[in-house]
Amino acid sequence: MAEHLPQLLMRRPTLDGLADPVPPDGYALRPFRDGDEPGWCRVMDLAFEWEPGKADFDELMRGDACYAPDRVKLAVAADGTVAATASCWIAPQYGADVRMLHWVATHPDHAGRRLGYQVSLAVLHHARAEGCAAAMLLTDDFRTAALKTYLTMGFEPVCTHTSHPERWRLILGRLGRPGHFASQLTAPLAKFD
Repeated sequence: MAEHLPQLLMRRPTLDGLADPVPPDGYALRPFRDGDEPGWCRVMDLAFEWEPGKADFDELMRGDACYAPDRVKLAVAADGTVAATASCWIAPQYGADVRMLHWVATHPDHAGRRLGYQVSLAVLHHARAEGCAAAMLLTDDFRTAALKTYLTMGFEPVCTHTSHPERWRLILGRLGRPGHFASQLTAPLAKFD
């Protein structure tokens, strides 16, 4: 049986110098509101290729102690369709002044408009407004578009598993960035409690 490999961890070491989120024409950025649950779930089901109806807002979001509606950001199309989402999450294992960029997803019909980038920026600005100094995220090797976005946003690899350095070398090569982050890929493995 193949070993189950842990997700990749990334860190944006500072929340200084963030670009301002600017949605493309025809879209608005805003916090989650009651009634957005079906649209949020539809985006999650489609973006993560889940069975229709698998996403459950109450289970994945509202049931968590860190949930607050203003920590969930949405990109909404002019017709009111939820087109993308990202969340600002508390993850104490990474430090009290660190927030997680969490559940980043874009509806496939709205892909290619940098909506994931814009809602992620909105989340990072929210984290900064909460007094946080840095951000972390977990992602998967196959999420090439997301990885490219996170690197563009200033996130860097954090190796916590022996498989991470080689996986990152493959990803960076695929993204046309071979040789980047050499110090992160050769540093001792990071440990978080």
